[in-house]
Order: sequence, then structure tokens, then C-alpha cells
Amino acid sequence: MFQSKKDTVYVVLAGIFITNAVVAELIGGKLIHIGSAVMSLGILPWPIVFLTTDLINEYFGQKGVRKLSLITAGLIAYTFVLLYLGLKIPAVKGDGLVTDEQFTAVFGQSMLIIVGSITAFLVSQLIDVTIFHFFKNKTGHKMIWLRSTGSTVISQLFDSFIVLGIAFWLPGKMDNQTFILSAFTGYSVKLGIAILLTPLIYVGHSLIEKYIHAK
Repeated sequence: MFQSKKDTVYVVLAGIFITNAVVAELIGGKLIHIGSAVMSLGILPWPIVFLTTDLINEYFGQKGVRKLSLITAGLIAYTFVLLYLGLKIPAVKGDGLVTDEQFTAVFGQSMLIIVGSITAFLVSQLIDVTIFHFFKNKTGHKMIWLRSTGSTVISQLFDSFIVLGIAFWLPGKMDNQTFILSAFTGYSVKLGIAILLTPLIYVGHSLIEKYIHAK
């Protein structure tokens, strides 16, 4: 059993954090249109990761976020290993069964996405936690929206360019123009969703406070 209610909160937030991070890697190989630009589908779960990052930052500090970030990076790497083995093991032949070609078409691209995402994830999380606590030290317990949004604005600019650069630009799957446009498009979508989710930060704070202090 957990030793305290805060332990329970950390486990729940960590579960949400890790699940969304891993799912983002698995679906990241699919590109979708946003107007005239393209964007990785894997971007969609990341605002939830930002939300849980901010809540963990509030209640467990930089140490809590860094520990969880390293654990998540390790689990993403573990996913990479399992996908690699899955790509190498021959599929059973038969009508209606998934072929090696189909499996590779879906998960083969995820291999590069995962390599890029681990790098981008660790860099952006380090930047995020540093900026978050800079604002928190300046504002105390006030202006939660400022440290939440401010850390996301800067950290995700790096994240967007790093992951697309490694996964699509370096292998030659995107030219320079498409890379830059797609990176800014993905960044704008993530930032827009993160801003829309800002009220949930306050909802999360309220629920956690009530749970922790309930008799």
C-alpha cells in the first residue's frame, strides 16, 4: 500500500504521464494535414504530458519530474527494443493476418520517431522544469498559468524541431521547407492545446488539494 495520499497522487499522475508519452511514440509515424502543412499524429497526446508535468512540478518539485522523465525515457527505450524484435521476427502467413510488410509500414517509422522523441523529450523536460521553477520562485503560489504556459512555450519549441529533425529531416523524408513548416505547425498545435487545457491545471490543483487534505 502507498504510505501517503501524495504517493497515490504521484502514481496516478505518473501513469497518465507515461501512458501518453508511450502512445505518442507509437502513433507518431502517421502524418496528418493541418491546412497546407503536415504534422505528426503523435503530437496530440503531448499536451496531456505537459499538464501532468506541471502538476508533478507543483507537488513534487524538480526532483520528482526529473526522476519520472528518466523512467519514462527508459520505458520508451524498452518500447524501442520490443518494436525492433517484433520487426525482426517473421509473421505467420495466412489470409486476414498481419504481414511483415504491414507491421513494418506501421511500426517501422516509429523506430526513428522513438529515437528522436527520447532526445527531444529529455531536452525539453529539462528546459521545462528549469523555466517552471524560475517562474514559481518569482511568483510563489500565484499565477499558476504563467509558469505552466511559460515553460511550455519555450520547451516545446525545442521539442518540435528536435523530434522532427531526427525522425524525418535527417533521414531525408522531409525537405528543409517542409521540416520548418511542419515543426512550427506542430509547435503551434501543441501550444494551442496546452493553452486551452490551462483551466485543467486549476481543476487538477483543486482535486489534488481536496484529496490530500481530506480527513
